Amino acid sequence: MNNIVKKQEAGALAVNMFEADANQGIENMSQDDIALPFLKVLGQLSPEINKVHAKYKEGAEPGMILNTVSGQLYDGSKGVDVIPVHYRRQLVEWQDRGSSTGAPVAIHNAESDIMSKTTRDKSYKDRLSNGNYIENTANHFVLMLGDSPTTALISMKATQLKISRKWNSMMMGIKLQGKNGMFTPPTYSHIYKLKTVQMSNDKGHGLDGMYLKLVQYQIKVSTIQLKILQSV
Repeated sequence: MNNIVKKQEAGALAVNMFEADANQGIENMSQDDIALPFLKVLGQLSPEINKVHAKYKEGAEPGMILNTVSGQLYDGSKGVDVIPVHYRRQLVEWQDRGSSTGAPVAIHNAESDIMSKTTRDKSYKDRLSNGNYIENTANHFVLMLGDSPTTALISMKATQLKISRKWNSMMMGIKLQGKNGMFTPPTYSHIYKLKTVQMSNDKGHGLDGMYLKLVQYQIKVSTIQLKILQSV
């Protein structure tokens, strides 16, 4: 019994010591030095479900939601709870798979005229004269809830833009009664549950940039709880 007490005291002592040195060692780190987690919906052709691929994740299945930094997988049918904190739409320029480094060639502001310089090809991609293609991308920055809340980014493109617009409309449509009348609360006033649902898709656009023949997984957004954040 004494051994247990000593162990608990040692743990408390270690926490106190680390608290006194809080943030030491990371003082020179900026946002450029940190990997932002993406919440990625896995499709039939996602490398994470391919056992011979370097990106394979044990237990990964189509329809699951993956945290790209922690590697944690979530059951898409149960969903994840998130609080949206920021939104930005961008026009992202890519090279085709095989010639691409895996990173965007360029990121253009939503107000850019770059789309006027593209032509839609037979694969429904907006091509530039240099062969690169542009993806209209809606970025939702969120706080992902759970035992250890973390920031994450949900990027929606192609057929997912319809879901992004629906989500934005939901957030803009929420009204609360204040002392000066009705007002639109900040996006972080509500918690949303993101789920994946299986849907038929004639054009076969996959969420991970692949082309699926019959199925895609689509994020379904629903409000589950009102959370008013009050300033202290």
